[in-house]
Amino acid sequence: MKTIINPNREDWSTLLRRPTQSVEDIENTVNQIFQDVQQNGDFAIAKYTSIFDGVELNDFVVSEEELNEAKKNILEDLKNAIKMAKQNIETFHKAQRTSKVEVETTTGVLCWQEKRPIEKIGLYIPGGTAPLFSSVLMLAIPAQIVGCKDIVLCSPPNKEGKIADEILYAAQLCGCTKIVKVGGIQAIAGLTFGTKSIPKVYKIFGPGNQFVTVAKQLSTKYGIAIDMPAGPSELLVVADDSANTSYVASDLLSQAEHGTDSQVILVSDSKNLIKIVEDEIENQLLSLPRKGIAQKALQNSKAFLIEDVEEALQLINDYGPEHLIISTINNAFFVDNIVNAGSVFIGNYTPESAGDYASGTNHTLPTNGFSKAYSGVNLDSFTKSITFQKINKEGLLSIGRTIELMAEAEGLQAHKNAVSIRLKDLKK
Repeated sequence: MKTIINPNREDWSTLLRRPTQSVEDIENTVNQIFQDVQQNGDFAIAKYTSIFDGVELNDFVVSEEELNEAKKNILEDLKNAIKMAKQNIETFHKAQRTSKVEVETTTGVLCWQEKRPIEKIGLYIPGGTAPLFSSVLMLAIPAQIVGCKDIVLCSPPNKEGKIADEILYAAQLCGCTKIVKVGGIQAIAGLTFGTKSIPKVYKIFGPGNQFVTVAKQLSTKYGIAIDMPAGPSELLVVADDSANTSYVASDLLSQAEHGTDSQVILVSDSKNLIKIVEDEIENQLLSLPRKGIAQKALQNSKAFLIEDVEEALQLINDYGPEHLIISTINNAFFVDNIVNAGSVFIGNYTPESAGDYASGTNHTLPTNGFSKAYSGVNLDSFTKSITFQKINKEGLLSIGRTIELMAEAEGLQAHKNAVSIRLKDLKK
């Protein structure tokens, strides 16, 4: 990790730049695949699955037999771990339910709001070097809680044409209605347009690489909603001499091993802590199976020595990290003043891994600074709010003249007439 000491504010944006390609670099590829899938459906899906995943498939839909086989292959200890995580995630997300909001804004004018589930949703679950079955729990559980009708899961197949057993087990445990062996840009295109194998959905959820992220953004041009533009994983740790340096190093590595384009940042007021953490990273790296991936990610990572706590806070808010770990003598200062972060982890005994798997919070979070405007996935992500109103005679007499005056001032005579004709009858 490169250490930067008390950087000037005008240099922050350059120093904190994410190691991602620009949309323009990959949008052309995404557009070509989208057009192909839109025109040629499953034929195009099969072609890109062969090119990108190296496997020829005639049937993309996971069968009941495959689901049963996957269930048999999962060790009981892992099944129990998944069930425990499921219970915690359910508990936290069920607590997010809100009741109907109802108010009489003026006498005779009743307004209320109710939540309704999004009927058709698509879940994208990365496979590749790390099949993220935990993401199935994070996305399918809240969808099931609110009552989404169709929960379609897409995940890339391996060279044998199969999806990881853990993904299949979690998917059936959490009520996915259809599981499809398709990944990458072609999966997002299939969910956008619909093919024989992949149903068209109303909203697409899930993390992915930069190509998947751009594909999700492109799907919005065709009327499909997305959870957020979530790209490569990132973590910022703010720590001082009160922090456990081995814990800090392990947290930084936990995100660095996600992918070569992941980014981890350390912010501290202690030069000594930064040096010890760097040494600890090198020691812990030696035993990691994904050492090569983590090392490449660390090339994109930096340590900032910032002695002023207000300055450190401002840098963190400017960066807007996906994950933020706070391990300082004054945790409350950062907790109370952080405004841009996807999910926050407080103290020596709150590893980011807890949120990734089993504490109960959702791990599908905004990256690339989108935490400045986006929330992480939550129960409301799977619903839409519908407003209702009911006005009686007294109510219309009360607000009718207000509506007439405003409509007339905007030059919308038919709007005014819709009220005037009723008022005329009421005044007879």
